Amino acid sequence: MKVITVQQLKDKLADKSEEFMLIDVREDFEYMVSNNGGEHIPLSSLQSRVHTLNKDVEYAIICRSGARSANACAFLAHEGFKNVYNVKGGMKAWAAEIDPSITVA
Repeated sequence: MKVITVQQLKDKLADKSEEFMLIDVREDFEYMVSNNGGEHIPLSSLQSRVHTLNKDVEYAIICRSGARSANACAFLAHEGFKNVYNVKGGMKAWAAEIDPSITVA
């Protein structure tokens, strides 16, 4: 499984490329507490929404700590997505390394 650090993610988000997308697979209440702008697709909804995603786009998948996003990455890889990265450490790492002002539920 491919991995991206939160610093690499920050750089990618700053580029504002149309060929890159961040997906946050946490639950609604977690996303409402804090997020870093990713498209919110809870892990439980990913299977029903996978048809809305473009296989030519590069995706970074984030959750609280990296476990659910790893499951999402595995699912997307099984569905034929080639450019999918798990965000190492998830939102906990984002809060620790990038934005300590946020609270992670």
